[in-house]
Order: sequence, then structure tokens, then C-alpha cells
Amino acid sequence: MAELHPILPFAGDVPKHDTAVLVVDMQRAFMSDTDSFGRSGIDVSPLRAAIPGCVKLVNLARASGVPVIFTRYVYMPGMVDFGARHGVAPEARIAGNSLGYGTDEIELIPELGVRPDEVVIDKSRPSAFYGTRLEPVLTGMGIRNLIMCGVTTNICVETTARDAGQRDYGTYVVKDAVAEFLPERNHYALFGIAWMFGFVVELAQVERSWAAVPASRVG
Repeated sequence: MAELHPILPFAGDVPKHDTAVLVVDMQRAFMSDTDSFGRSGIDVSPLRAAIPGCVKLVNLARASGVPVIFTRYVYMPGMVDFGARHGVAPEARIAGNSLGYGTDEIELIPELGVRPDEVVIDKSRPSAFYGTRLEPVLTGMGIRNLIMCGVTTNICVETTARDAGQRDYGTYVVKDAVAEFLPERNHYALFGIAWMFGFVVELAQVERSWAAVPASRVG
């Protein structure tokens, strides 16, 4: 494999005020080989690498008074919003009601312990901003910075990060709390985000930055 271009480093502080953690699509379908993706021949096992980092970031946010918002990739009954049939195994996914409304596989993984008062945004496209209530929710909560984690780095995380950056949100993607099917795709998604749309950080940087900010400053 050719040497990969280095990701631009981030040396500042990760904001805690006016900030939310956005957990992208940490659903059973993307973690279990026995659900629709696995049955259609897609190996989802690389995506499970995101679980420990996401759990740690979510717990850190809750302990720090930072709100947590989750997204789910969900199609309406009948898959009427599936869209153009492109990508990996679309016909098999449609036939298997992949990510279909009401199925168990759309649920967020239990390791995250989603709380009743935490916001869950459903979407049917890679970006969490496209056709959803995310932006009105962020406005209502006074959020101007997003700390992002989840799957997959190259698709839903990157697309959401691009849309967040273009809306002038402070956009931070936690590289040890995301995962992708192929390491090259993971790397260059982060490379592109850091080059133009936001910052790529590590969990340790988030933890260190937030520890230095008094709790009373949290929005």
C-alpha cells in the first residue's frame, strides 16, 4: 500500500461551551453480521472498531454536561425513500428491508445506553442534515460546535461533517471513535475533513480540553 498523506494535526482546545456530541448511525445493522447487511454479503465487522471510542465519548459528554444527539439511518415503510439503486448490493438490501422502519436492526446499540431525554434523529440519506430536524434542534439548543463519532467515516460521518462545516458549525471528528470498511477510506475521509471542513481530534484531546473548562460554562 502506498504511503498515506498525513492528516493535518489539531493543536487547539476542543470546545465544551455551546457544544453537542453527534453520534452517527451506531445501529445494530452496522455492527451485526446476522442482520440485513451481513445477509447481503457485506462484512460489517470492521465497523465494530468504533464501539469503544463512541461509548467512551458519550460517557464523557454525559459526565461533562455536554448534550448527546444520536442519528439512525432508517427507511420508511415500503422502502419508498430508498432512492436511486446504487452502492453495494442495493437489490438485496431492498429485498431484505434493510434499515426498514420498525425492524430491530435500526435500533441503536445497547452499549450506548441511550437515555429517554436524548435526541434521536432519523434520516434516510448519509447527511444528518438532509431532510431532517437536526438543524432546528441544534438552533433550539444553542449548539454551535459538533463533536462527531460513529460510522461510517467515509459516508455518513464525512457527509455530515461537510454539511456541518459549510453551515459554520465548529466541526470536530474524533478519529478513535469512527470506523470504516477499508482503512484507506477511513484515512482519506479524515484527511479531507481536516483539509477543509473541520478538525480531526483524538479522545484524549477532548477529555483534556473539557477538563480545563468549568462546568458552569457548559451551554
